[in-house]
Amino acid sequence: MKSFAGSRGGRALRAVASLVLLASLAHGCRSAPPQLPPERVVGEVQDYVIGVPDLIRVHVWKQDEISGDVVVRPDGKISLPLLQDVQAEGRTPAQLREDIAEQLSEFIVAPQVNIIVREMRSNIVSVVGGGVARSGVVPLMRNTRVLDAIASMGGFTPFAKKGDIRVLREVDGRQIEYIFDYSAFIGGRAPNTNLLLEPGDTIVVPD
Repeated sequence: MKSFAGSRGGRALRAVASLVLLASLAHGCRSAPPQLPPERVVGEVQDYVIGVPDLIRVHVWKQDEISGDVVVRPDGKISLPLLQDVQAEGRTPAQLREDIAEQLSEFIVAPQVNIIVREMRSNIVSVVGGGVARSGVVPLMRNTRVLDAIASMGGFTPFAKKGDIRVLREVDGRQIEYIFDYSAFIGGRAPNTNLLLEPGDTIVVPD
């Protein structure tokens, strides 16, 4: 009987141990952060892409009546005299210049168009959550990283969960979440996690 009981007890312990191991592995799979995104080279020249609600100046040489400042509407378009709505969002200034010149050529001989982005209002990231002094948007006027954006919002509150900061980014139509552990970064254990931010990123700092 003792042998039988011991056998049953051993099997039970082994079963519990197996379940614990499987649960730990499953938890590890669920909590594993995604691979860090490839980071662009700091200082690398990139063409600016127009977004909503950028302020753009359209200047057509010797055509003051159709020149002026326009705001990119929520539908991504701008309105100009003589033309139907012109798609601006997702275009570079050079591409938009070519589009407008091509459409104006129906009314003007060899139109000379110049596009100036006066205010890059779409080039921003959002910082939200009870773990930061204030929530808001941060203009990306330079190479901005996670800690730069948090600092511009007044830094952490005393109750911030610094090990659970998340950067939300849309990639190929789906939202990707990257984890930033402040303590691990400061301790040198995660040197590459202070991401270089991209327009449209959202930083969540929970408390």
